[in-house]
Amino acid sequence: MKTPISRNARAVLLAISATAALVQLDCALLGADLVNARDGSGVYGYKDTPVLLWCGFHVHDPDRPAPRRVDPGPAPAPAPVPSDAKVLFGGGDLSAWQSNAWRVVDGVIEAGAGNLATKESFGDLQLHLEWMAPADFEGPWYNRGNNGVLLMGLYEIQIFDSYNEKLYPDGQAAAIYGQTPPRVNVTRPPGQWQTFDIIFTAPKWDGERLASPARVTMFHNGALVHLEEEIRGETNHRVLPEYKRRLNQGPVVLGGHDCPVRFRNLWLRPL
Repeated sequence: MKTPISRNARAVLLAISATAALVQLDCALLGADLVNARDGSGVYGYKDTPVLLWCGFHVHDPDRPAPRRVDPGPAPAPAPVPSDAKVLFGGGDLSAWQSNAWRVVDGVIEAGAGNLATKESFGDLQLHLEWMAPADFEGPWYNRGNNGVLLMGLYEIQIFDSYNEKLYPDGQAAAIYGQTPPRVNVTRPPGQWQTFDIIFTAPKWDGERLASPARVTMFHNGALVHLEEEIRGETNHRVLPEYKRRLNQGPVVLGGHDCPVRFRNLWLRPL
């Protein structure tokens, strides 16, 4: 039996579908654009995008300082699940998610075409997820480990193979995509499990006015990468972030980008 989704979730999913079409077009051109923008450091990015006023760098700027590398140590066993957590995936089926081309393989989720969104909507939350980029990906380099977790379906924390690939800092693993790089780069090699632990505070609205922006505190592989960091608007590619949809809840969304990234042990605690 299909579970109905809320009006907020439906509105967000429609917006995600429209944005996904633009992202797919961007990805089709991404390789050539980034090769043309490569600088002497070997970092790919853009210099023809708008400037982020709070830091002075372009969106996806290759000259933005890259986070220093930190070795997080070996990948641990799956983290225990708190007794009051809502399990989104524990190794069984995808009953908590809207059905699409993603599948369960060997007790883990494997990304397929399009996005995977929860049936329920959430606001403030604590989210845990574990992901693994494929070790022998045969697609284009800019899709290597490429995925993401979109909080409320709108604000993306990037998933990417930042162990090997030198992408613009606001697009590397654990970045608030297009806005803020992580404090350190603790990405493990492809083929090893990574963990994200996210504390998210949803934006608050006073009618049409943004009373307080969304914020995120986050650990990647046990290392602090964001501390009460302001999220400055909805995620998109090559544009300034902006709050457009006045929502305080939305689904958790995993973003597919033609790379079979795997996921396990997804749970959250509404706050």
